[in-house]
Amino acid sequence: MNFPKQKIYKALLILSLVLAVLFSGLYFFRNSLLKQAIAKVQHKMTVDYNSTFSVKSASFDGLSTIKLSDVTLVPKNADTLFHIHKIETSISLSSLLIGDVQVGTLKINNGYVQFVKKGKVRNFDAFLKRDKSESDTNEKRKYATFAYRIISKLLNLVPTDMNLENLTFRIDDNGKKASIAISKLVLDNKQLETNLHVQSKDFDQRWNIKGFADPRNKKADIRFFNLDTGAIRVPYLDERYNLKASFDSIRLNVENIDKDGSELHIDGYTSITNLKINHPKIASKDVVIKNARFDYRFLLGDDFISIDSTSTMQLNKIKVKPYVSYNTEKDTVYTLKVNIPKMKAQDFIVSLPDGLFTHFQGMEATGNFDYKLDFKFNKNKPNTLVFDSKMNKEDLRITKYGEANLNKLNGEFVYRAIIQNVLQRPILVGNANPNYTPLDQISPYLRKCVLTTEDPSFFQHRGFINEAFKQSILKNIRTKKFSRGASTISMQLIKNVFLTREKTVSRKLEEILLVYILENNRIVSKERMLEVYFNIIEWGPNVYGIGEASHFYFQKSPSALNVDECLYLATIIPKPRKFMYQFNEQGNLKDYALKNQKFLKNLMFRRGLLVPEDTIGQLPVYISGNARSLIRIKAPDSTAVPVDSLSIGDEFDL
Repeated sequence: MNFPKQKIYKALLILSLVLAVLFSGLYFFRNSLLKQAIAKVQHKMTVDYNSTFSVKSASFDGLSTIKLSDVTLVPKNADTLFHIHKIETSISLSSLLIGDVQVGTLKINNGYVQFVKKGKVRNFDAFLKRDKSESDTNEKRKYATFAYRIISKLLNLVPTDMNLENLTFRIDDNGKKASIAISKLVLDNKQLETNLHVQSKDFDQRWNIKGFADPRNKKADIRFFNLDTGAIRVPYLDERYNLKASFDSIRLNVENIDKDGSELHIDGYTSITNLKINHPKIASKDVVIKNARFDYRFLLGDDFISIDSTSTMQLNKIKVKPYVSYNTEKDTVYTLKVNIPKMKAQDFIVSLPDGLFTHFQGMEATGNFDYKLDFKFNKNKPNTLVFDSKMNKEDLRITKYGEANLNKLNGEFVYRAIIQNVLQRPILVGNANPNYTPLDQISPYLRKCVLTTEDPSFFQHRGFINEAFKQSILKNIRTKKFSRGASTISMQLIKNVFLTREKTVSRKLEEILLVYILENNRIVSKERMLEVYFNIIEWGPNVYGIGEASHFYFQKSPSALNVDECLYLATIIPKPRKFMYQFNEQGNLKDYALKNQKFLKNLMFRRGLLVPEDTIGQLPVYISGNARSLIRIKAPDSTAVPVDSLSIGDEFDL
């Protein structure tokens, strides 16, 4: 019975002796080992990153505390990346023995870190290169394992106790400069507090950051405040991207980072108050979000990265349940699902960000609604794209309009187009205008032609065409830019009468919401919408409405237009101010313009909108009105032999 105990005692004694020898070796040779470690780092910086890493002096203080002075990293032919006068840190030897580096304490005195770009040369480019060992392998990266390994390594490098003094972070992007100076940062007993001095070309502020930080247990709860009056302004973005951003406070909370089997969970929340954004592509005014919060759960697996559907985004009173996924299990699939649970319509209206929906200010509504969006894009099978948008209403009714009073379309009003921010002449939409043309006095051919080119399902849809949205999204993805829209006549009408032509996120969002309200509350009949559309759109330079257009081109009333004249008018709607370039020096339509009209005509034949009898006796389009003065027509040559007009048989082709 005593024999096993003696063996255990001997084993423990041997282990103790081995550890004692090991620690003794570490203690006596620690400075030599430190020099070797520094030399290894210097070699790696030279070979892998073409940079010079230098340390003026390095030594141990005790068993685990390391002191360094004048630590510098300088990329070749570029500005210094960082220079630290004094660094003092301790490393857990027990963790080091199992290959895990954990920084215990850290003190830094006097130094700077700077990111500099001069011309096209950046002093940090060498460190952005992909690891060759990773790029050369065909092995599929497991997202959860990779992310957890990186997060763990980074958090282990964050000390449990930290004291930074006089450390500055700088950005110099070809003269666009910003700096953040830390006079003192303290992390003690998991409590973090620091004051920052932030400077850029346009402002000078002092920020305060404080909260809870526990890097070993992967938890944090940190807040940002402004020590000076006013909101916290974000540096550099204004000069670099023309984006002005500010906020009163931000809170970042990380509750849990945990790997369970093949899945990594990251849970927490972030909130911001009085976020203000200004950018010409977002809106023409400041966009203000009073309160926003994101309760997140990020999930990572072997072959996917996602924001879980248990996450919640809150914008004032609006709550959204998002699901976002990037999956590479078989194909590369992007998924987006948005769910707005049932809420009061009025709560939605008052929660819209100021400056983003200016035409909704003052609007009032009763009833409830809920909304769901389902989007899925398979990169390897793009034609299987899913786009499904649904809103369920419950006694929803608009009781008061804001700046955009949609009832305006039912009566007489004055329309003024805005082109390149210039207000055009007023056009009276009503019978008092001699050029105003009721729908029943417009050639039925023109109605059919314009609907075919602009919105074939106008009388069937409710403002939007899902299939058109799909095709628009597909083309924009393929071209990697917004090269195609999905605009219906309803959307064009809202944009022209109530909004501007500015290409901003604000204008597009307002357009979508206003169209939905217009079409789904039956505020205006389809016939009235089409009539207003024909009487306000631009048909040429300073030519508005079909009444003016038919006389401008053909010296006719809209009811007398023939098929080919209607085909011509329908094809110039996208670029009415450039109509003259469709004509040659003889005043006849060029070949490409004839082909466009021929294509449209054949399309209408196939759809049963035209029959062969409609084109009998038609002559080529001849511009006889004032528009002819804008066409560059060459003076006739008296010696030229006249050419017969194009025959009907040549033009007509099914």
